[in-house]
Amino acid sequence: MALAEPDELGAPAGALMPQSGPCLAMRLLRRPCAVIGLILLAVILFMAASANWLYPDDPLDMVALPFLWPGDDPAFPLGTDMLGRDLIAGIFHGARVSLAIGVVATFVSLLIGVGIGLLAGYHGKRLDQGLMRATELFQTIPPFLFVLAVVAILQPSIPAIVLAIGITSWPGLARIVRAETLKLRQSEFVEALIGMGLPSWRIILFHILPGTLAPIIVSASMMVATAILTESSLAFLGLGDPNVISWGGMVGAGREVLRTDWYVATLPGIAILVAVLALNLLGDGLNDALDAKQHQ
Repeated sequence: MALAEPDELGAPAGALMPQSGPCLAMRLLRRPCAVIGLILLAVILFMAASANWLYPDDPLDMVALPFLWPGDDPAFPLGTDMLGRDLIAGIFHGARVSLAIGVVATFVSLLIGVGIGLLAGYHGKRLDQGLMRATELFQTIPPFLFVLAVVAILQPSIPAIVLAIGITSWPGLARIVRAETLKLRQSEFVEALIGMGLPSWRIILFHILPGTLAPIIVSASMMVATAILTESSLAFLGLGDPNVISWGGMVGAGREVLRTDWYVATLPGIAILVAVLALNLLGDGLNDALDAKQHQ
């Protein structure tokens, strides 16, 4: 039997799909907070993409006298730190590391959280109860302390930090996806697909998952921001990867001279602030643009 089109099963074609790209983009651009977030994020992405081109040398190299203040030497517009490393080169290269950690850690969290939420919401009963008890167990553990423990056990490195952040950030997303899946699971459209004998995996991947994309996209933008802050906190405490430069590591290195040479910690701290602000503004804009109730 050929699979009927969605509108033949009592649901409009695309009813379970997210809003179309062009319409979403137009609604997003009508929101000032989203536009500001996109501009700031574009600047940060440019910094990350152009780091090797503008500053091809190793940002950990000592290239000048220590403690050159911003403006003292045109060759180093943002000055140097206590070891004579170029701060602007570190900020540009640090953008790559911080963004990469945020994106990859969020991807790990999405795999875990979305998978658990879909399975729990669709199958229900004992599987739902078991998965939700495991989710609640993870939520009882303070996330940052959990991250600290994992990184301390695995030794500070980029893979360890990504894994630690990824496996501690998924519980909230799993509950959101489960709630959306429960609503879709009870719809006549999904019941009709089940009655037609469509495999569960196909219903979940091609009919339920698209209907949960809106909260997933919004949550992902917030999770990237949280991951950047978490990595920065780890680096500030000395648990960052010593072989790479990141914004958090620069702030941590500058805390010892905060009273006398405050710019060493403040400038990378501003970069963290801008990145987190951009992602939060973009997340708020996406939340408004994807809110179906506003477009009915």
